[in-house]
Amino acid sequence: MKVDYKKIIKSKDLRLKLLNLLNFLPDKEMLKLQYRIKNGRNLNLKKPKRYTEKLQWYKLYYRDKLMTQCSDKYAVRSYVERKGYGSILNELYGVYESVEHINFESLPKRFAIKVNNASGTNIFVDNKDVMDVDSIKRQLQIWMRPKKYSPGREWCYHDIKPKIIIEKLIERDINNDLPDYKFFCFNGKVYCLYTMIDYTDNHDNGKLSFYNVDFIKLPYKRTDFAEITIDLPKPKNFEKMVEIATKLSEDFPHVRVDFYNINGEIIFGELTFYNASGYTSFEPDEFDYILGEQFELCQKVISEK
Repeated sequence: MKVDYKKIIKSKDLRLKLLNLLNFLPDKEMLKLQYRIKNGRNLNLKKPKRYTEKLQWYKLYYRDKLMTQCSDKYAVRSYVERKGYGSILNELYGVYESVEHINFESLPKRFAIKVNNASGTNIFVDNKDVMDVDSIKRQLQIWMRPKKYSPGREWCYHDIKPKIIIEKLIERDINNDLPDYKFFCFNGKVYCLYTMIDYTDNHDNGKLSFYNVDFIKLPYKRTDFAEITIDLPKPKNFEKMVEIATKLSEDFPHVRVDFYNINGEIIFGELTFYNASGYTSFEPDEFDYILGEQFELCQKVISEK
């Protein structure tokens, strides 16, 4: 039985503190416990069939140092450049190893702040003249604290030296969204993608749907989001996004390649190896198996690349 732990423990900070109390558990036992709670079933690591099971196997047994570089939101930029796509990188205003090194006076009026070694650690400044600098600094100092474990035991984040990145603030579209396209790639081949609408200001209220490589909507959804019920037009330069995702994913058994697309201008987002940390429920459930069929597990651990 799946436990709706977010309703039971509404505070994200409290949930993280409780997870930290379980840091003594070995990775395998921790993943089995989390999978049981979040997905409502036992985790099969011996003969995984589901996509969500294979993601847990991927965390435990596939170790490629290139994944650490590509999980680092700053270091991944050099990987994208090596692949020949430096032109799609967002404009970088600065990178800092300490909050105290940031000269806010030198920054433009609008910008985005990120921490390089985690997800959800973003601050969007629309008007520097009215921002609360002290509050921003306090938040960044919290995010910059050393972490021994990631909550989902995603090993590739462990050795990333924390940095603060400040980039150009990407413009929203006419619907006040950031058009974001997330491509599921397996051994350098795009299988499908999802996009969201109505999510930018409140992620939990967003609507999400899956599409194939021709941008035709698929009959599958995530149970944690409402589906998109309007017909979305194929984004401009969609085939170019597929081409770039293919190239950026070719070094990995599986990676999610994310882009923003602002009226045809493609902007690189990030590379994600463990979509939703492998704790997604799909409707219908068969999609978990369909994605799993695309995911070929490499039966060896890679230490160098």
